Amino acid sequence: MNIPLDQLPSPLFLMHEEKLKRNLELMRQVQQEAGIKIILALKGFSMYSTFPLIRQYLPGSTSSSLHEARLGAEEFGGETHVYSPAYREDEFEELTNYAGHYSFNSIAQYLQFKDRLFSLRPDAHAGIRINPEYSTVSVDLYNPCIPGSRLGIRAEDLPDTLPEGISFLHSHNLCESDSYALEHTLNNIERLFGKYLPQVKLLNLGGGHLMTREDYNVDHLISTLKAFKAKYPHLSIILEPGSAVAWQTGYLVSTVLDVVNSKGIEVVILDCSVSAHMPDVIEMPYKPKILGATEPVKGKPTYRFGGQTCLAGDFVGDYSFNAPLKPGAKVVFDDMMHYTMVKTTTFNGINLPHIGIWKQEGSYQHVKSFGYEDFKSRL
Repeated sequence: MNIPLDQLPSPLFLMHEEKLKRNLELMRQVQQEAGIKIILALKGFSMYSTFPLIRQYLPGSTSSSLHEARLGAEEFGGETHVYSPAYREDEFEELTNYAGHYSFNSIAQYLQFKDRLFSLRPDAHAGIRINPEYSTVSVDLYNPCIPGSRLGIRAEDLPDTLPEGISFLHSHNLCESDSYALEHTLNNIERLFGKYLPQVKLLNLGGGHLMTREDYNVDHLISTLKAFKAKYPHLSIILEPGSAVAWQTGYLVSTVLDVVNSKGIEVVILDCSVSAHMPDVIEMPYKPKILGATEPVKGKPTYRFGGQTCLAGDFVGDYSFNAPLKPGAKVVFDDMMHYTMVKTTTFNGINLPHIGIWKQEGSYQHVKSFGYEDFKSRL
């Protein structure tokens, strides 16, 4: 990574603009060749300083709350979609100022809000989220199709004819999945919900399509979507990935504050926090890549990396380096753009990382810093 880290603030979420553009160009190809739309899922990536670039490639955004919908409408523009497991009475009227597409999690919620929706927003599109009863997601925390899931309506719980005003179906069952999982999903949708497809105009296939991953079969994705559209030419199709947009596009730059020995284990304490700044590492869990580091190698300087909070489990695991680490050294976590900034907390009063962009022309653009008022205002 040819970036002068010593000249940058720490800790820092650093977006690499050229890598983001590379992902977006692939998504443009998929949209054009498959004849579908891809919109940005704000729940996975909401760094709105990048929206001027992203909206050159994607026609809109999708949100999961009033605040996300407002951010999408005001900062992204274009189409604004929204889905919530349950909409709130005290927020719904304001929500209609921002979103044009509304996905409902139950027939009861749709009937509760439909009159107000079409009265306040006559151009609105309403849909229902379905449960295709299939997912390749192995971690229950991220699997919307587990038994007893609260997300989406099962086919057996739908009437033969959809309620008046419903114009689309919404399925979301994948998480960083491949195109073959999507193909299986479409087969399940046809099997379980096939009789409803002629009743709607749009099929939203949600997120989890990790098309920007190196080993993803983009050609198969395109052919799968084209084959489905050939069966149902009246249907518009939307994908709404979050991770795929920001996949491998940036870093969390941190600094070594101290190195302590704990019963023979060299423990590095960083100026960031795993639990507060990289919570998916603990929730999934997974072990992030550190640039210049490897899995532990006997005989090499090896360290266990931990964060600055008092949480005992605020660490990521062990890594080896070619040379010893000392206080002041930079440690760079790779692939830290998606599901990072959107989940950060100020637990222990730990400051949030700075936000910046490494521009395509090779310069640093500082976007934002945080301080005491950001911590205090949340309490």
